[in-house]
Amino acid sequence: MPATITLRNATAADDALIAAHFYQMWRDNDVPAEAIIPHWQAEMQHYLDEARRSLDYQAFVAAVNNRVVGSVGCQRFAGLYPNILEASYRQDGYLWGVYVEPDFRRQGIATQLTDRAIAYLRSLGCTHAVLNASPAGRPVYSRLGFADSNVMRRSLT
Repeated sequence: MPATITLRNATAADDALIAAHFYQMWRDNDVPAEAIIPHWQAEMQHYLDEARRSLDYQAFVAAVNNRVVGSVGCQRFAGLYPNILEASYRQDGYLWGVYVEPDFRRQGIATQLTDRAIAYLRSLGCTHAVLNASPAGRPVYSRLGFADSNVMRRSLT
């Protein structure tokens, strides 16, 4: 019998788990532990606190049999440069930290979490949803209608 997956809005009480998922997401993408700052948990907590206050940050968690096995965060995108466009023309929302524990992958949990985050961003008046996809996540996001963008990257090291 398939497991029952439930989604809910995360609260500040879930921050430590969301931080752990974010850390593990990087590790799963071959970022060595020594490349992650030692105080990553405190940095995450500071960021989440600030994002809640200024960017309408909201996270969602997925649970199987009352055990949280996945999470996603989303917020209004703060931008990389001054935004001189009307919000009705472009108000980007950003999804980040989509993570599902390995034993629970390929069950549609990432899709459900992403859909929930998109609905939240839409409720804020966002006109686009933006994310950076890992190689494993790319097919999920493509199926959900995300298109490859014109982001170009050059190494400076």
